[in-house]
Amino acid sequence: MEEKPWLINIENELNSLPDTSSQSIHWSKKSIYTIPISVTELHKRAYKPQIVSIGPYHHGVDYLKPMEEHKHRALLHFLKRSGKPLSSFVDALIPIEQGLKEAYDRLDPKWDSDTDGFLEMMIMDGCFILEVLRTTTGIHGDEAEDEAHRAAQSLDEYYASNDPIFSNHGKLYIVPYLKRDMLMLENQIPMLVLEKLVSVGKNFEIKKSKDLIRLILKFFSQGISPKSIHQFDKCLHILDVFRKSLLQEGSHDKKHRKRSENRGIHKGGEEIIRSATELNEAGIRIVKSRTRSLKDISFHAGVLRLPLIVVDDSLQSLYLNLIAFERFHVGAGNEVTAYIFFMDNIIDSARDVSLLHSCGIIQNALGSDKAVANLFNSLSKDITLDPESSLDEVHKKVHAYCRKPWNQWRANLMHTYFTNPWAILSVLAAILLFALTIVQTIYTVLSYLQPR
Repeated sequence: MEEKPWLINIENELNSLPDTSSQSIHWSKKSIYTIPISVTELHKRAYKPQIVSIGPYHHGVDYLKPMEEHKHRALLHFLKRSGKPLSSFVDALIPIEQGLKEAYDRLDPKWDSDTDGFLEMMIMDGCFILEVLRTTTGIHGDEAEDEAHRAAQSLDEYYASNDPIFSNHGKLYIVPYLKRDMLMLENQIPMLVLEKLVSVGKNFEIKKSKDLIRLILKFFSQGISPKSIHQFDKCLHILDVFRKSLLQEGSHDKKHRKRSENRGIHKGGEEIIRSATELNEAGIRIVKSRTRSLKDISFHAGVLRLPLIVVDDSLQSLYLNLIAFERFHVGAGNEVTAYIFFMDNIIDSARDVSLLHSCGIIQNALGSDKAVANLFNSLSKDITLDPESSLDEVHKKVHAYCRKPWNQWRANLMHTYFTNPWAILSVLAAILLFALTIVQTIYTVLSYLQPR
């Protein structure tokens, strides 16, 4: 009997099945992912660019095409300033072209045969990003000139003052949307593209990849200390750069992490932390951490330290894409996911948001406290928390503290008698009445014992 074609194909694939080492190398090359419908259906707009496509996943989408002419103009200005022909940049990318393609987990087959088109897209999008970074920040390198003067000079010299994108008008009305689009997982190009463009176009005045990192962080208003720059080695793309900026470690964080590691391996994920209001009722003080790093979260001696977070319209899209990156990129870590899971646990209502705001933890630029509570509750839907997450130790400490009899009694007392002003007045009146009764009793006893 003749063998069926699909049986033959399976046998051939089985014979050529790569070993685990080869498979590991294959998967390690991936860094830019398409997000499945099962994830995006909850927040469809959060994962799709609004005004610009970066990379192949959304290239050519009709509603994003208007930005293509601005990309083309950015390319021309970049080439003019660099003084190098376009062929120099193409030649720099050709040797790494296959690696750039392999960075995408689901690249359309059309790009396999259209190498020229793929390289054109990489260069066009890369030059556009670099021009946006340069004109918005006004920083060309490490020169000690006045930043505002350099920004104005760069805009006047290369672009018209009324340019719709690369002008003060563009910085005010267009760049905020560009920032949001540039931090979407499906809207990335490999960091290597930007590094190659910068190295060839030396007039860009960025000498090292670390200068490029600083420029990106400046663009997104993320601070960086000189001691932390080594933590940005081997960044995969702009979203990865931003993520690492949220997780910068200081000496305090490292000491705290080392203490946690020394406690040994433990089984986590069993305790659900209470809301901020309940923690406060249990006697836990919530204070702002020394840094804004998401790793700078600790609990000691009844004090819970949390980093400051600014909640605005872009936060939902940003954190959903960061969570998606941690979800699909093996080895990325789960720090952002753990942080959102933690914040969702301590924020149940507007009262929790109000409390965290009064503690200096939340800056609300979104609107009502209820809207902030709903936002954090929506971010944690359908996410999976690693039981060995970095915040598991904090979960355990807080849970153990709240379960102590005295703290449970205190929490019940606060919740029952001190939740509103009238209840407080009633308790104070009862205490006063009780005190007066005791005083009266004492005087009565004394008058009986010492008759005149």
